[in-house]
Amino acid sequence: MDADRRIAQLEEQIAKQALELAERDEQIARLTKSLAERDADTEKLTKKLAELEQKVAALGAATEKTARNSSNSNLPPSSDSPADRAKRAKKKAKSTKKRGGQPNHRGSCRALLAADLVDDIIDSFPTHCEECAQALPETPDVDSTRFQVTELPAFEPHTTEYREHSVACPCCRHVTRAERDPRAPSSPFGPRLMSAVALLTGVYNLSRRKAARLMSDMVGVKISLGAVSAVESRVSEAVAKPVQEAVERVIKAKVKHTDGTTWYQAGVALSLWVIATACATVYKVLANGKKATLSALLFGDKQRGVLVGDRASALKFWAMERRQVCWAHLLRKFVSLSERTGAAGRFGRELLDFTGIIFEYWHRYRDGTIGREALRKHMRPVREQVEALLERAVKSGTPHVAGSCADMLEHRAALWRFVDERDVEPTNNHAERELRAFVLWRKRSYGSQSVRGNRFAERLMTVAHTARKQNKNVLEFLTECCVAKVDGGEPPSLFESAAA
Repeated sequence: MDADRRIAQLEEQIAKQALELAERDEQIARLTKSLAERDADTEKLTKKLAELEQKVAALGAATEKTARNSSNSNLPPSSDSPADRAKRAKKKAKSTKKRGGQPNHRGSCRALLAADLVDDIIDSFPTHCEECAQALPETPDVDSTRFQVTELPAFEPHTTEYREHSVACPCCRHVTRAERDPRAPSSPFGPRLMSAVALLTGVYNLSRRKAARLMSDMVGVKISLGAVSAVESRVSEAVAKPVQEAVERVIKAKVKHTDGTTWYQAGVALSLWVIATACATVYKVLANGKKATLSALLFGDKQRGVLVGDRASALKFWAMERRQVCWAHLLRKFVSLSERTGAAGRFGRELLDFTGIIFEYWHRYRDGTIGREALRKHMRPVREQVEALLERAVKSGTPHVAGSCADMLEHRAALWRFVDERDVEPTNNHAERELRAFVLWRKRSYGSQSVRGNRFAERLMTVAHTARKQNKNVLEFLTECCVAKVDGGEPPSLFESAAA
């Protein structure tokens, strides 16, 4: 009986444990189902979070794009909105100085012309002595007080008429007409008039209609729009050789600055590039801004000197060891990064601080406070810290930061050329200033309408900017070129007085 009771108890325990196991299996099943549901919800939330992060990044990029201005991007100052200008004005500390010349300011006044350059002289003599009223003779005073008034004479165009007479023979009565005078040019306009018209349209960028009106109002010469276009073509051909001379000069220069922008021909986007040196500036309108095009048409078959420019991929054909990247461009990029939140903002602010130190040392070197060796010594630790910071930014993988910093490190050899070589500047401001005139021309006229218009624009601007660097009068130089073209002689050189 005890054994049967013991067996019954065991069976009861087994049944009870089986029931508990069944309940546990059911509970595990419910928990497993709940976990599966939670995993599905988590996957949905993770996917939703990724979508929201992408939207936030897109909104951030759009906000950053709309917030771009000339201080944090490569946009020109003319593109800044009134709000951007107002923000910059608020950031600047308000000066307590009054407007105008400051105390101890060295004033400027119009210099008097030399006596041999004066056309008319009117002398005034005192008639009586202030003390005793005695009559005074008209005695010239070598230290007389001089005052000059400059006036423009009334413009009166000078017109020469060439007449080809026809004479009947007294014997056979055959009428013979005289041949064209070899001194008569093919154009109805003289060299100086053509040069003046080309100066107005090709250098001062007046429209052809306005140039024609100005010639009529000021000079009294009636000229049609078609005639203005024909004059531009003739002057363009007259300066072709001096322009080629300028091209050869910039190619051989030890240091050259370059920059590019968009140019339009009849609405089609082309590429406009400038190469500027201390003695010459050359402009060129190209079909595109690709490396092969720039290399062949702008810089010749050999790389000479140091090229200062931005980080444009089109310039990568130039050896990195012979380049200088513009720190003004980098500064604007760092400003853009510093205006972001999170890691990007922190990296941007650090890089901005180092850039301020770099420019501080450069300005001290440029004004003579420190020498070249001191500049190298001061820049050495800054260089190491900047490159280390760029490497940290790349390793961080921060969006829109790591890629830019990696590109800067690719240009590592071109970041510090201004420290190692004389006559190399850390910025490309020279080229940007030279390109500015063409940018304003494009904004007013929307480019040109033909290849001939492109050649005229680039040649006239090349002559004007180079002639000014050579202290030459642009109108006189253009006139000399046009005279040489009419006479069949050699045009003048843009560099006659320049050092070899």
